[in-house]
Amino acid sequence: MSRRRRSRRQRHQDLLWVYGIAAFFGLSLAVALLHWLLAHWWVLLVLAVLGAGGGGLWLFQRVQRAHWEQAQARALRYGLAQLDALHHREFEFAIRDLMRRDGCPDAVRVGGANDNGADVKATDPYGRRWVIQCKHRRAGLAGSAVGTPDLQVLNGTARPVHKADVVVLVTNGRFSKKAPPFASAQRIHLVDRALLGTWAAGSRPLWELLRKVPPPRRRSSLS
Repeated sequence: MSRRRRSRRQRHQDLLWVYGIAAFFGLSLAVALLHWLLAHWWVLLVLAVLGAGGGGLWLFQRVQRAHWEQAQARALRYGLAQLDALHHREFEFAIRDLMRRDGCPDAVRVGGANDNGADVKATDPYGRRWVIQCKHRRAGLAGSAVGTPDLQVLNGTARPVHKADVVVLVTNGRFSKKAPPFASAQRIHLVDRALLGTWAAGSRPLWELLRKVPPPRRRSSLS
């Protein structure tokens, strides 16, 4: 037992020696480098200039990329045939991109199994929080109508859960006869195929195409 303890103690001491020697050489190298830099101060100046130039170039490229992305977003257009051909998840991303085009940079697609009735969420330039549910129909108008059950789910979560100011259900298809009265009573905005076509193919933001949108929460550069 005592031999084992001595062996472990010896290994521990050997490791301490190795660490000590490594620390000594590391410190010596750092001191030597510092002395060299103090004697060649212009090297630091050159490195600082190169760093500033590289940082400026990176910032310029980032700003240029942001401008390009904004220009691309402003030019975004969809035809109804394009929207019909999308998968339902792609349709949700298309709605998100249209909201970004309209001036909602925080627009995000959140659709999924646990979306609580929200597929897209965004904040417009006037501070209003938008919660959008998307119902895609591959067959367009020939597909099944979106009815009150979908509206009831959205109505139950949009304001209590997602804190929405504006609640929207958008489809490339059609709504049932009972859907508009229910939506009007619950202050839910319906975007049917015709309105979607106008919005997606044009340049006007959705809040200019809807009726009775809540007033702005704050002033915007657009106002």
